[in-house]
Amino acid sequence: MSTAFFVRGGDALGLPTETRLECKICWHVYNPADGDEVWQIPPGTAFSQLPGHWSCPQCGAPKQDFLVLDD
Repeated sequence: MSTAFFVRGGDALGLPTETRLECKICWHVYNPADGDEVWQIPPGTAFSQLPGHWSCPQCGAPKQDFLVLDD
């Protein structure tokens, strides 16, 4: 598993809905198939569809601090 690129601004809009992203601070993985229990994000929610105020549920890092996982 390796990271491909940083998500900046609107870059997440062009990602496939199933793309998993990893926090560059604490390495938490956001998997759209799982959603986010902490923020009550339902399974099937793409990273680009997360609310603007969403942050890493483990360390609080903002969305722009997530890296695309290159599986």
